[in-house]
Amino acid sequence: QLQFVESGGGLVQPGGSLRLSCAASGVTVDPYSIGWFRQAPGKEREGVSCISAADGNTYYADSVKGRFTMSRDNAKNTAYLQMDSLTPEDTAVYYCAVDQMCVTIMYPQPDFATRGQGTQVTVSS
Repeated sequence: QLQFVESGGGLVQPGGSLRLSCAASGVTVDPYSIGWFRQAPGKEREGVSCISAADGNTYYADSVKGRFTMSRDNAKNTAYLQMDSLTPEDTAVYYCAVDQMCVTIMYPQPDFATRGQGTQVTVSS
């Protein structure tokens, strides 16, 4: 069964950087699109980034374009999210996800199952 271990979150000052990792187990994620979404307290889920298995493109939410960079290492069954120039608005729990299509990850519905605990990112001075 597919499971994720998300890591790399923490407390960082505005303008700082973090690198999140998502290690998948139970399923080889190579054939799938893989991405990240986040959820802040009291807010809806928000897609952050996704690498498409179909076309190889990487998609970003407008709110993170130019600041976040996503990558994947299929040999390690792992994805990464480099986050730079962080702002308090980036504070959230970040989750990793896979699907056939990036649209599912970039527009995560409330019933879209999380398969890991997520990693907390807090941006505060």
